[in-house]
Amino acid sequence: MKYGIPALAALCLAPVFSFGSSLASATRAVIPADIQQIINVDYRGMEDSQSGQALKARVLPDQLKKFETALKGVGVDPDKDVEQLTFASFRVKSGLQVVGIAQGDFAVNKVVARLKTKKIKPAVYRDSAMYPLDGGLSMTLLDNYNMLFGDSASLKSALDVRDGLGSSLNSNSAITDMISSVDSDTIWSVLDEKGTQEMMKSALGDASNLADYNAIKNRIKNSAYKMDFGNGVKFNLKVITSDAFTAATLKTLLQAGVLYKKMNATPTEKVALDNLVVDSDSGALKLKFETDDRKFVSLVNSDLFAAISK
Repeated sequence: MKYGIPALAALCLAPVFSFGSSLASATRAVIPADIQQIINVDYRGMEDSQSGQALKARVLPDQLKKFETALKGVGVDPDKDVEQLTFASFRVKSGLQVVGIAQGDFAVNKVVARLKTKKIKPAVYRDSAMYPLDGGLSMTLLDNYNMLFGDSASLKSALDVRDGLGSSLNSNSAITDMISSVDSDTIWSVLDEKGTQEMMKSALGDASNLADYNAIKNRIKNSAYKMDFGNGVKFNLKVITSDAFTAATLKTLLQAGVLYKKMNATPTEKVALDNLVVDSDSGALKLKFETDDRKFVSLVNSDLFAAISK
């Protein structure tokens, strides 16, 4: 059986569209309850870290690229004006939608004045002005410090929640409980049950076709990871399962994937894989990665990283 390196291990090298701090009340108010994943990024923490900058340069997600370009188009400098970014994917009847919330000092009057100068006219949705931006995005300013962005349909879903026409994140205790366990780091993310099961299937690659995995996949619950750049790079992922047997089985499958990848890894990649610890504790699968800035930057520029970050 051929095993690829688990994408879970890749998360510590290239988080999903990811790039801490806790969520502001204005952010929680616009995120719908039926959440699949939330990713939160301390933008300043990334900017001040050599490893954070290397990671951002190599795997800058499309959503963030579009957002930064769009902001620059209306005179907002992401490197100076944005403090925190949150991305939320949530379920609606038609599938999944994604919104982003940026926190910073935006000065509503100045931003609106720049938009008028560029003759960008908003679409009005109840009492909110939704401005079209480059890259197919739209944005609305919730106040002087919070900007909501995404495609038009996603923005409307989020504004519906804010205006009391739907349930917000605050009503989803399973997700908010997970958030409280990770929201102190530079990057953190939480996934719901279905999102975690999909992530694990992708992470395990060919191993997800084994009978062992098929027997336990429905016992995989929520998950959360956190990543800190304060002193080198520290990554911790925790997957909650229904029992100790499920967690132990996942541990075995992931360890096999890491061993297989070591067979063809470069010296730099082997060092990284040696720093990857996969363990289980009661009903939780735990994955930990830690290294210094120099080794992490080398890893970011490796062929392994290029392969897993596509």
